[in-house]
Amino acid sequence: MTQIQPPQATSSPQENSPPGLRTSSESAGKPSMGRLVGVDLARALAVFGMYIVHIGPVLSSTHGAGTWVRYLADGHSSVLFATLAGFSLMLIAGRREPKTGLAGRQAKARIAIRAVVLLTLGTALAMEYGGVIILGFYGVYFLLALPLLRLPAKALAITAAGLALVTPQLAFVLNSRLSESVQQTVDAYDPLKKLSEVGVLDLLLTGFYPAIAWMSFVVVGMALARLDLSAVSVQRRLAALGAALTVGAYGLSLLLAGKDALRSMAEDGKSSSSGFEKASSFGSGSFEAPQRAASELLSAGPHSGTTFDIIGSVGVAILVIVGATVLMDRLPRLRRLAKPVIAVGTMSLTAYVGHFLAQSVLGVSAGESTQTSWIPVLTFILGAIVFAAVWSRFFRRGPLEALLNAATKPAKYVR
Repeated sequence: MTQIQPPQATSSPQENSPPGLRTSSESAGKPSMGRLVGVDLARALAVFGMYIVHIGPVLSSTHGAGTWVRYLADGHSSVLFATLAGFSLMLIAGRREPKTGLAGRQAKARIAIRAVVLLTLGTALAMEYGGVIILGFYGVYFLLALPLLRLPAKALAITAAGLALVTPQLAFVLNSRLSESVQQTVDAYDPLKKLSEVGVLDLLLTGFYPAIAWMSFVVVGMALARLDLSAVSVQRRLAALGAALTVGAYGLSLLLAGKDALRSMAEDGKSSSSGFEKASSFGSGSFEAPQRAASELLSAGPHSGTTFDIIGSVGVAILVIVGATVLMDRLPRLRRLAKPVIAVGTMSLTAYVGHFLAQSVLGVSAGESTQTSWIPVLTFILGAIVFAAVWSRFFRRGPLEALLNAATKPAKYVR
């Protein structure tokens, strides 16, 4: 569970902002090519969605509009988060034109350092809060994305499509063939598994956000970053694409798998030791969960990890990003009113980690089946908005964003 850099070869103050966990602050007037306020807004919405999943009432206890909000947050918020992470990687590596030579090597070093820091931070948080923490998975995504940084938008889109079509089936086969004894043997030599419940196998294959399936979202974000999102023609094409992917994937899944095709897999899961719901699907569950039938490859519910789920979730993510960009670009008054919310998007690492720490301090329950009130999560969202708005008036980066930025300083010594 994101760093803006203008698309130029020379270094700039924004160049060292954390990838996938921060974009830019608002400037006067229209968003520029190097930074898009809409991306910050979309990132804030992703953070709030993850708050809803972690703190809000479970889906089965909601009704009316609350059911739709809870369902859309379940799975889709973390997908949006991962897609924006891919977008932000390209802001480090050169958005419209990839950096080459020394600048390119230093950009890769910065991303690699961030990956290590996020993997370390994610492992530390997983020791306390369990496998629901996405930051360690982020670290793996960043490392796997390094070879793709110089690809153009078309090549990245093709790569993402290939991953979406192949990796869910591959994950299913690997999970069905990999016995518990083999997993235990691997875990026995895995230092990450000794520290927390999230080991190498979880990060790559069996965890909440396994890289084998979730790299599709990251690569889609990288492709989006190569495009001029401020261009009306691009916005229209992306909106049409997002709608087509969403309707096509979910519609076809319903046609093939029946009325339960869109059921959230998290609703079937067990509770982890930390109290969070653990999805039991082959794409996002643990090896302790029962094997799922091959027919469930046709489903498209949140956290199902199927091709239909990936494609549909990508469509939703594209619609949110494009919609946020259009709103911020066309409605300056709304952009001014949304500045406190946008501020959350500029320090999403702090907002994400902070809500776990605040839960511990305040004793707020997380993901328990008895949670039926929306008040706790609404309080957390309001708290994040107030904190981000006040902090951004005095500091350029969020607290954790500043620390992450400082950690990447050694990258300038790469030659």
